[in-house]
Parts: sequence; C-alpha cells; structure tokens
Amino acid sequence: MTQRGLRVWGVTLVTLALGLALLPLVANAYLLATALGLLMWLALTQSWCVFSRMTGYVSLGHVVFYGLGAYVVVVTWQQWPLPLAVLAGGAVAAVFAALIGGPVLRVRGPYFVILTFGVAELVRYAILAGEAASGTASRILFGAPDLILIYAAMYALALAATVLLLAVSRSRFGHGLRSLRENEEAAETLGVPVVRYKLAAFVLSAAIPGMVGGVMALRSTYFVVGQVFDPMISVTIIAMALLGGGDDTRGPVLGTVFLFVVEELLWANAPLAYMIILGGILAGFVLLAPNGLVGMIDARRRGVGADAAMASTAPGTAPAVASLGSAPTQEPT
Repeated sequence: MTQRGLRVWGVTLVTLALGLALLPLVANAYLLATALGLLMWLALTQSWCVFSRMTGYVSLGHVVFYGLGAYVVVVTWQQWPLPLAVLAGGAVAAVFAALIGGPVLRVRGPYFVILTFGVAELVRYAILAGEAASGTASRILFGAPDLILIYAAMYALALAATVLLLAVSRSRFGHGLRSLRENEEAAETLGVPVVRYKLAAFVLSAAIPGMVGGVMALRSTYFVVGQVFDPMISVTIIAMALLGGGDDTRGPVLGTVFLFVVEELLWANAPLAYMIILGGILAGFVLLAPNGLVGMIDARRRGVGADAAMASTAPGTAPAVASLGSAPTQEPT
C-alpha cells in the first residue's frame, strides 16, 4: 500500500472507531444492539485472520473458542467477578488452542479444514453430553449487565483484535507467517521456526474469540450449547474474511461491514429470499473478485496510477525530467 493509501485508510479507521465509540450517546437500543453485532463479527474476523489469513491454514473450527469462552462465563456466573470470568474465558480458549495445536497443526490443506471442524463438533457434543448428564438443558442468566456496558466491552475487544492483527502483520513474526503461507518448506529451510510460529499464531487467534463469546453470552441471557457452538459462526467468519481479502486490517473491516450491512438489509427487505440473494452475492465475489474488496481497491488504484503515468508520457507533452546533456548554446552571429 502506498503512503497516500495508508493515510487514507488510517483516517477511515480512526473515523469508524470514533463513530462506534460515540454511538451510545445518540443511538437507541435497537441501533446499539445492531452495532454490537457488527463489533462482535469484527473482533471474530480480525482474530481469525491473525492465524488463518496470515498462514493460509483455513480454520473451520474458530467457533470452538467462542463457545468455550461463553461456557466458562455461564458456568461461573455470579460466582466470579464478571471481568475475571470474561478473561478466564479467553484464557481457557487460548490454553485449549495450545493443547490441540500440536497435533492439529501437523496437517495442511483440506485435512486441516476437516480436522478443525471435527474438533469443534467434538467439543460441542462433549459439552452437550455433560450438560445432559447433569440434567441441565439450558441456563438462564439473571441480572446481566446493561446493554451499554456490554457494548463497551465488545468495543474494547474489537479494538484489541484490530490492534493485534495490525501489530502481527507489520512485525517480523508476521513476515514469518506470510513465508509459511507462500512455501512452508522453503521457510523452514531458511531458518523460520515453523512449528513455534504456527502454534503462537494459533493461540493468539483463540484468546479474543473466547472473551467475545463470554461477553455475548451476557447479551443473550439464555444459554444453549448448540447456539454458541453453531458451525455457521465459523462459516460467517470465513465469508467475511474472504469478502474483505488481503492480510492486513483492511480486509476484515471491509468484509465485515459489507456482509453485515447486506445481511441486515436483506433480512429487513427480503426475508424469504434472504439466503438465496446472499448466496448469489458470495458466489459472485468468488468468481469475479477472488481477491476481495481489498484486491478490487488496489487494482483500481494501480489502474489509475498507470493511466496517469501513460498520460504524462503521451506525445506532445513536456518531458518530466530534463535532458542529461548540456544546455544548448546560442549560435554565433
């Protein structure tokens, strides 16, 4: 990205952050709840990109971290202080990622996708079996915090996820992850600690979803295991990341905002044809814009730059650089 592009994106990101921060001062409950959903998806997508977008390992099990965090907060509800319970949800998700990371990260490609999906389903049904054995089908959370407090917590998590992806993408660690995506064997040959880098990114990407799940459990106040471990959460995260494109903060932000707004508009105006139209939009992006919104913006910027360069060198225009020869001298009379 050029310096001008960086400045434009920085201004856009700051404006969006300020707008979302000031929203509780002017918005009603419905608009605030809608913005809460946007922040949730933004935090989940940014955290997913920390591992999957940077390394090329597409995880279909990101929902397991979200569900574990929600379950920890629900189980400890009114027994632990709320901030501690939310942090514990993130810690449990990170520890779980560290435990399964060793064997899971040994496989690649479609095998990794299937394995992560299988792990998420295994945890889901294990918790369902445990709840059934204890005679608990669902849980109700009485005395949940106000919507504004939940919104503030989710805003902090979305901001933390964005800063995390920004820091990783610009660090030496991030460059190492990109090298794994391009050619893992070559990266290992050049001295990149492949195993350690993959595991570190996997654990980093798990902590924030755990806390996000804990916060969203407070919003619903009615906990059902099947809802927080729903595989469609992982599918939606991947769709938002693919729509955005890129491997920096632009992709998740653009993809999340675009898909979230389209979903809300379709749900409000075409509820019966909602999934058909949405599927057509996603298929169109895959076929016509495989690099996502970021790729479209970058291609357009390169095209404008190329047109400007061609115009500056067109016949009849003055040369941009003076001749390297000596200045012409006047003919003697």
